[in-house]
Amino acid sequence: MPVSRRGFLRTLTAGTVAGSVTGWAVSAVAAASTLAARPERDRQGFLLLDSNENAYGPSPKVVAAVEESLSRANRYPFRDYDPLTEDIARLHKVDAKQVVLGCGSTDILRVTAAALLAPGKKVITAAPTYEDLATYARAIGTEVITVPLTPNFAHDLDAMLARVDDTVTLAYICNPNNPTASLTPRADIEKFLSKLPSSVYVLIDEAYHHYVNASARYVSFLDQPIGNERVIVMRTFSKIHAMAGLRLGYGVAERGLAEKMRSLLTDVDLNCAAVAAGRAALGDAESVRNFVKRNTDDRQEFFNQAMARMLKPIDSHANFVMMDTHQPADDIIAHFLKNKIRIGRHFPPLTHHIRVSLGTPAAMKEFWRVWDLLPHSKMSM
Repeated sequence: MPVSRRGFLRTLTAGTVAGSVTGWAVSAVAAASTLAARPERDRQGFLLLDSNENAYGPSPKVVAAVEESLSRANRYPFRDYDPLTEDIARLHKVDAKQVVLGCGSTDILRVTAAALLAPGKKVITAAPTYEDLATYARAIGTEVITVPLTPNFAHDLDAMLARVDDTVTLAYICNPNNPTASLTPRADIEKFLSKLPSSVYVLIDEAYHHYVNASARYVSFLDQPIGNERVIVMRTFSKIHAMAGLRLGYGVAERGLAEKMRSLLTDVDLNCAAVAAGRAALGDAESVRNFVKRNTDDRQEFFNQAMARMLKPIDSHANFVMMDTHQPADDIIAHFLKNKIRIGRHFPPLTHHIRVSLGTPAAMKEFWRVWDLLPHSKMSM
């Protein structure tokens, strides 16, 4: 099989791939022209394709709200917390007392861990998955049980269920999952919930919810709740709303648990710009639709370019892609760093996979240019 890959790459002319990228890039750049120019690189000159950010930046309405909020920067912002909370509650048709605001969704992970975990308790997560909950759990002396994903990169809920005992108080499901961008079917999660002991809570992380294409396999637990008081659902403004630098997230939980979670936050946890931006973002459905469409197009083009190089990424339902490079991920990461591009770190046990955040057309054109500098003879199918 390595011979066929090398043969294919020798016969695939540079013009074929470059022409495909260039044609797509021109049309996509034109579609993005309504947004102000955004820096493609950090201050050290690195192209940033490592943190699953929205490369196009916040919408004009969000930017305007941030600018206006600065006129009140001398005042504490807590008076604006209730209106933002009420906006979120109306969006999800829940009681405002069920909503917990956080300084990024990582804040929600932190207070969930603090509310439900303790020394002698256990939490169950997938491997690999987003790791901050496990980090907070270990910091307070809780044992973290990790269960490998299935061959289809879904959470292995049966295996997770088999690890539940009377010391487990929390299970964490990131859906779509980070770093694999894969889905765990809604029906499977509901079945899992029905079999859990009443002492176990489930935190469902929907950070990448908006990027999922319409599918019977996926339904948000906020859009279609199941009335289970042990379910906590988490969202963030960092991804689709392009507010990663402003730090705003929220969780929706049963009222008693939500009150306990809020008691573990600092009194003034959010800044005025984040609160104003959050309210503007929730009212800007058109920009969300535009971001979703742009991401869908960017994601499809990534797959086009990957398949042209005989690579097969994991089916992505997010704003990033994970793919098998057929060689050690650390070598690939080092190659990109040498060429001033940051991609995701390696995620054991997927030691030959890399995670690439989707950037602008120009950024992705540069990504594939640098990819093509890799010694093709090292690749295998």
